[in-house]
Amino acid sequence: MKTALSHIQVLDLSRILAGPWAGQMLADFGANVIKVERPGSGDDTRGWGPPFVKDAAGNPTDAAYFHSANRGKQSIAVDITSPEGQALIHRLAANVDVVLENYKVGGLKKYNLDYESLKAINPKLIYCSITGFGQDGPYSKRAGYDFMIQAMGGLMSVTGEPDGQPMKVGVALADVMTGLYASNAIQAALLHRTETGVGQHIDLALLDVQVATLANQAMNYLVGGEPPQRLGNAHPKIVPYEAFATADSHVILAIGNDSQFAKFCKLAGAPGLASDPDFLTNSQRVNNRQTLIPIVRKLMQQHDTQWWLENLAEQGVPSGPINTLDQVFENEQILHREMQVQLDHPAAGKVPSVANPVKFSETPIQYGQASPQLGQHTQKVLNEVLGMDDGEIDRLRSEKVIG
Repeated sequence: MKTALSHIQVLDLSRILAGPWAGQMLADFGANVIKVERPGSGDDTRGWGPPFVKDAAGNPTDAAYFHSANRGKQSIAVDITSPEGQALIHRLAANVDVVLENYKVGGLKKYNLDYESLKAINPKLIYCSITGFGQDGPYSKRAGYDFMIQAMGGLMSVTGEPDGQPMKVGVALADVMTGLYASNAIQAALLHRTETGVGQHIDLALLDVQVATLANQAMNYLVGGEPPQRLGNAHPKIVPYEAFATADSHVILAIGNDSQFAKFCKLAGAPGLASDPDFLTNSQRVNNRQTLIPIVRKLMQQHDTQWWLENLAEQGVPSGPINTLDQVFENEQILHREMQVQLDHPAAGKVPSVANPVKFSETPIQYGQASPQLGQHTQKVLNEVLGMDDGEIDRLRSEKVIG
């Protein structure tokens, strides 16, 4: 069955997470993604373990981190610091639709692999650059990493307990969101090119994305003029909407409207609470949060977690458990949605992977393979894309231009 982007060729010069995440999304959608890596070492995240995927003999290969963002790609090992390596990338760039990179601003210009250099070779090229702070501005030359971006971009100021430290999110969310924005932007640019025949340069900054994804919290500040504060697990504008201790563990209670609040109060044995003038509407509950929340906490401790989950679900009141990752992947809904897949790998046999959440009706995602071994497809790509013969490839390998 045809995939959505089977006609698209991508040259992925990126490494670590944001760029590779975008490349993996395009590969999931069917694009042919050629990942360019350093001979000998490859993407830094190949070594970011433990844990490592093990081969058939039990020996460690590449880190699980690497496999989180590189499935479905082809890997070629090319030394882009050498003139012949640069010439290979030029030839590949002439044959692809998209180049994806996340080097520092100006970092590829010295290798003649910047947008202007490759545009001269392929005017229809979509060239996506991901950096910490963007291609211009007073911070443009700085390196940017997810942790510091979460801090600088405001996310940590609204994450954590009110009296505790500001906290980062438990995954590199700025990187992941930037990768998602990049894959969206690339597809928009491809649609524009279909209409006009014109390629373009996409400039994406982690800091910009972090600010953009502050969502309602950013708008709360822009409209209200007051910076939002840390509320732990509570919601700034919906009450009660947080984690509550039960008789044996915790439950997320996510009451989104007045009707749900009334149902909860009846179930909890406190129906009069819903008609109390201080708690009648969500706005009143937000204003009187400090009075209401201790009451709800006491009510929630009447029963164990399973009792609450079963009865809240029956009443249509949104709630959920706080699952550990083993519980996540054993959850009946996650299993039904097939959110874990097993992918073929030449050394490990099979590698587990988290499935793409997009479900297409006409162009379903087809998982061809796990993340590639370093340089696994160098010979294949140079043969098939550039038409090079084995003798020329052997020469380049002997001269360490390729690996």
